[in-house]
Order: sequence, then C-alpha cells, then structure tokens
Amino acid sequence: MEIIIKNLNQFYGKKQVLHDINLEIETGMYGLLGRNGAGKSTLMKTLVTLLPVKAGIVRMADISVERRKEIRGIVGYLPQDFSMYGNMTVYDAMDYLAVLSDIKKGERKKQILNLLEQVNLSAYQKNKVKAMSGGMRRRLGIAQALLNDPQILIVDEPTAGLDPEERLRFRNLLSEISENKIVLLSTHIAGDIEAVAEQLAILDEGRIIFAGKVNELLDEAEGNIYEIDLPRTELASMKKQVEVISLHPDGANTRIRFIGKIGSLIMEHPLVRQVQPTLEDAYLYCLSEQVGDHS
Repeated sequence: MEIIIKNLNQFYGKKQVLHDINLEIETGMYGLLGRNGAGKSTLMKTLVTLLPVKAGIVRMADISVERRKEIRGIVGYLPQDFSMYGNMTVYDAMDYLAVLSDIKKGERKKQILNLLEQVNLSAYQKNKVKAMSGGMRRRLGIAQALLNDPQILIVDEPTAGLDPEERLRFRNLLSEISENKIVLLSTHIAGDIEAVAEQLAILDEGRIIFAGKVNELLDEAEGNIYEIDLPRTELASMKKQVEVISLHPDGANTRIRFIGKIGSLIMEHPLVRQVQPTLEDAYLYCLSEQVGDHS
C-alpha cells in the first residue's frame, strides 16, 4: 500500500502554493515537517480530496484522488482545525458521524465502543464534547477519523496546543495505529516526528527540500551543531554571527546551541564544543542550507 505523488502543483488563484511535489509513502508512520505556511495543509487537503489536483498525479492505494468517493472510503482525516458538536455527548457525536459514514446500525455501537477504548475515552462517552480538554478532543478526532477503518490516516498538526503529557499520549496512539496503516503526520514540531517516524519529508515554501530517513537527515547535520556557555551580555553579538537554535539559562550564563558557520569568530572561542544533532537541529540546519542556496 502506497501514496504516490508525482509532479504535484497546486494554486490558490494565480498564486502557486505547491511546486513539483514528488513523494512515495508506504505503510507506517511518515512525517511531513515544515514551518507554518510552508504548504503542509494544502498538501493534506489535496490528498483527502478537499482540493482538486491542478497539475500532477496523486494515487493512494493505487486509486487516483480524482475518484473522490473511493478515496474517502479508504482515508481518515484529522484536520488542524478539527471541531465536533459541543452539546452532544462523546458517544452521540460518534454515532451521528457513523450514520453520515453509512455504517450499519447493527455495527455502529460495537465499532464506536471499540474506537473509544482504543483512544482511551471509554470512561467519557457520556460527557459533552465541549467539556473535554484539548488533548481529549484530539483523541476523539482520531476516533472519528478511524470510523470507516481507513487504510490511510492523515493528521494535520495534531499536537498543537497540547501539554507535554497529552502530546506523548497522542504520539503513542498514532504509533500504534501505524503498525498496519499509512499514517501521515503533518507538523511544525520536530519532536513529534523524531519520537515516532523513521521516514520524513521537509516542505519549505511549497517545495520538498528533503525526503528520506530520519537518520539520513541527522547525518547531514553531523558536525555542524555546536554549544557554548556565554554571559547573557554577549548574546546579542552572538546572534549576529550565527543562527541560534536554542537558549537555556545556566546560572549567570546562557547555554547557546547554534549552527556552526565557517569564518565566524565565535567558532574560534575555546569554550565552543561540537554536539550531536537532534532532529530539530537537523531540520533547522536543512532550512538554513536552503536559505544559503537561494542567496
């Protein structure tokens, strides 16, 4: 089972949003990483047939996305701005959506209860949706996306606004689901992908600038990520020399993680030390290299 995307171009009016997207995605978890506005949601909406293909080829499980009804029968979707009927109970909202999905009455109850158990919401089936936390609503979103037992699950920015505990629980849930489905996880949070996916693509300004294994991206950043502890008074000068990734107060100093830059005076500082890149480091390094290519 695969998602095949060849030379996909998308437009909003005359503005081109996606440029020659080429991807092959197989069973398991696949991460799509990119800044807000990079074109991730446009790509997701194209895959779930909410936007027609303007140019290119998109096939999912060997079905063209132009065959909208068939695609919607094999795809589950959790959009970034997901919402449900606040005054309904959790069970009633799921039952209503199951009716809209043409699930037979005799099958609905068993399927809904199984899904609520899978997303750890069985104890809340009589609660109103509007009374649930953000994390619980996102888990309910996954349950509704799985109602038709899809072969492919597409989730757009699913952990945005969640606290660390809910984010961890949500990532574990997606990881379990991906054992026998394609799960395409779109996010701007590198840690969400690092924890659960082996394959990813980076989308920047509507273009794929990396596609491959997480380890391959980490290898590209190897030898380019550094740290130094400096007084806070030197931070402004530091930012003018290199791209700072993160700052962590450490007593009177600040621990600064940054992308090394050949010729920068800071690289000659005796306290500079090379460190192993995280996925976030490698992602930001990839973006910085792209900026360099455009300059």
